[in-house]
Amino acid sequence: MKKSLAFLFTIVTVMFVVILSGDAFAADALVPNKGDTSWMIVATVLVSLMTIPGLALFYGGLVRTKNMLSVLMQVFTVFSLCMVLWVIYGYSLAFTEGNAFFGGFSKILLKGITPDSVAATFTKGVVIPELIYVFFQATFAAITPALILGAFAERMKFSAVLAFIALWFTFAYLPIAHMVWYWAGPDAYTDAAAGATAGATAGFLFQKGAIDFAGGTVVHINAAIAGLIGAFMVGKRVGYGKESMAPHSLTMTMVGASLLWVGWFGFNAGSNLEANGMAALAFGNTMTATAAAALSWLSMEWMLKGKPSMLGAASGAVAGLVAITPACGFVGIGGALVIGLLAGVICLWGVNGLKRMLGADDALDVFGVHGVGGMLGALLTGVFANPDLGGAGVYDYVANKVGEYSTSAQVISQLWAIGTTIVWSGLVSVVAYKLVDLVIGLRMTEEEEREGLDTSSHGESAYKY
Repeated sequence: MKKSLAFLFTIVTVMFVVILSGDAFAADALVPNKGDTSWMIVATVLVSLMTIPGLALFYGGLVRTKNMLSVLMQVFTVFSLCMVLWVIYGYSLAFTEGNAFFGGFSKILLKGITPDSVAATFTKGVVIPELIYVFFQATFAAITPALILGAFAERMKFSAVLAFIALWFTFAYLPIAHMVWYWAGPDAYTDAAAGATAGATAGFLFQKGAIDFAGGTVVHINAAIAGLIGAFMVGKRVGYGKESMAPHSLTMTMVGASLLWVGWFGFNAGSNLEANGMAALAFGNTMTATAAAALSWLSMEWMLKGKPSMLGAASGAVAGLVAITPACGFVGIGGALVIGLLAGVICLWGVNGLKRMLGADDALDVFGVHGVGGMLGALLTGVFANPDLGGAGVYDYVANKVGEYSTSAQVISQLWAIGTTIVWSGLVSVVAYKLVDLVIGLRMTEEEEREGLDTSSHGESAYKY
């Protein structure tokens, strides 16, 4: 009887241990936090708002009446095109392990990604659903090519626009995104040896130590270089410098700029991937830098021209948004204030003095704002991320603390990112424009351009008279 009871006790004990072990194993599976997931859904919607309708209205108001609809159409269609390309192959090539410049093909058509799949954040043991990460990044991949459209607005064939964007998205956006943002995630950095192994699989610029919180290089410099080259290769608008090409609706532009400002909180604070204090820092830095840049542009314009303009205030705000983007999760509020103040003044020079020096018809000042502002922000990220200047520093996932910071070393890393983006995007852009020109032709005829792209390209008009 005693043996039977002992045997029974043993069986019950083993079963109890097995059950507890199963619970422990189940607990080891990383489960997304509902708050983080909810925030990322909201952030993704906000970034979509930046493009449609934000960017569309901002750009649309800046062109002439006869081209308003064409700009809306281009932004709307490019957003749709890039979203589809992202799902087919874009996410896989940008955010899977491959080499230092491109990812692989393991997640083509989002293969293997289910509602239970998770993606890493910037905190060990914290994840979000991979599907929302896919589509959060998709909005970045869609708005970046749309930014280029402002440089050659009012004169490029619609078919040529789409062909160029498909090529540039594939060979410029995806590799730059992989170079800057792809890494194995914080949980791979368990010790120095594991960290070295994980680091070797990261993107080229990530390995160089470049930091870009939300897209100063990937989005703004990347798009601006493509836009500037497009302005040269497509050529100047008919009548440029001789006829008035003033914005037809600054009301639309102000509404668009405001939607960009609101949506940008999803862009910047969302890039933290978690709803925590660092997201709040990115939010606060975005608000501060944008307001400072709007005021500095407005004030400088007021001093130089005698009157402050609505266009100046809106342009200054966008310049501040651009400049703080790479820095927003790394610098303190004081750093953001300085970045914003400088961005307003320097980007004002970018769309006036620098534009005249370059001689390109960058119709909506893509390079002057996004190129100049993006480079300024990327460079100053290396300065103001320093904890001694109120920055957050760069986290060491092996030591599990903020690492030792060298301003000079970080600025050199930032210069690597800026230079690589300029060269890569520039080369891809030249080849892509040339291919499209040979196959389709880049430019509308002079008659079609004078008529306006609304009717000549789309058979519609934005306004009825």
